[in-house]
Amino acid sequence: MGNYQLDHLAYLETEAIHVLREVAAEFERPAILFSGGKDSICILRLAEKAFRPSEIPLPFLNVETGHEFPELIKFRDQRAEELGAKLIVRTVDDAFEKGLATPTPGQVSRNQLQIPVLLGAIEEFQFDCCIGGARRDEEKARAKERFFSFRDAFGQWDPKNQRPEIWNLYNARLNPGENMRVFPLSNWTEMDVWEYIKKEELEVPSIYFSHERECFRRADQWLPVPPPHDSRDKADPYEGARPSENEQRQKMICRVRTIADMISTGMIESPAESIEDIIAEVAAARVTERGSRADDKASEAAMEDRKKAGYF
Repeated sequence: MGNYQLDHLAYLETEAIHVLREVAAEFERPAILFSGGKDSICILRLAEKAFRPSEIPLPFLNVETGHEFPELIKFRDQRAEELGAKLIVRTVDDAFEKGLATPTPGQVSRNQLQIPVLLGAIEEFQFDCCIGGARRDEEKARAKERFFSFRDAFGQWDPKNQRPEIWNLYNARLNPGENMRVFPLSNWTEMDVWEYIKKEELEVPSIYFSHERECFRRADQWLPVPPPHDSRDKADPYEGARPSENEQRQKMICRVRTIADMISTGMIESPAESIEDIIAEVAAARVTERGSRADDKASEAAMEDRKKAGYF
């Protein structure tokens, strides 16, 4: 009788599918955080494998800052429709109107403002678990997460109050008001994600591939120039995010390595036109993909501070 062995990607896949099925078994109202980015695209394929031929028994939730790439929003809506899933979208602008969030004078990025929107959606739909595509290799704060990451009644995360996970046994017990964030891709790397996308022949948004875009240089990063301001709008939603007269501005051949909104996503110069090109580029990279995120450069502990407050 021959030995049955899983290769690296197959092992990661079975581990993630096990986690997804644990969520479906342990929680009453779980949801998948789906942005249309490469990690959440993999989560959806894993969910298909975990639950087919039945429908995926979880709605999709996305929090918009209002500064998203149009290509990403189009892809998100298209993928949710293809899967016949319920897509729930909540926005920072709606949170302003409802008084859930307050714009900070002089603050360009709305990244931090996603926190009250997410917590508000969790309360609105009574979600007891949210599945995200975060990976431990991305950033040092995310390396502290467990697969099942406990959040208190205020939606906050305490890295020193994480539950042990021995032999893939997960503690899903919650008290009223508490919440769980679950990360099935915890042990994956950026390379694993792209190799899985290649293996499964998954479609990804076009902005992951090389294209021409007008960008400007700020704080050692190339940032995309936001769309023109519609004169019918009283306020410019991209105020502060547009290039000043002193900031270098040029058209370039570039792509995104990790996607946030247009104010946070740094562009990288790249000729990559295929998944194979991206895999080769990632293999040669010497910095994490989060190095192209402007919102992570606010301080050494920027990500951890956001996560403690309730961030994804």
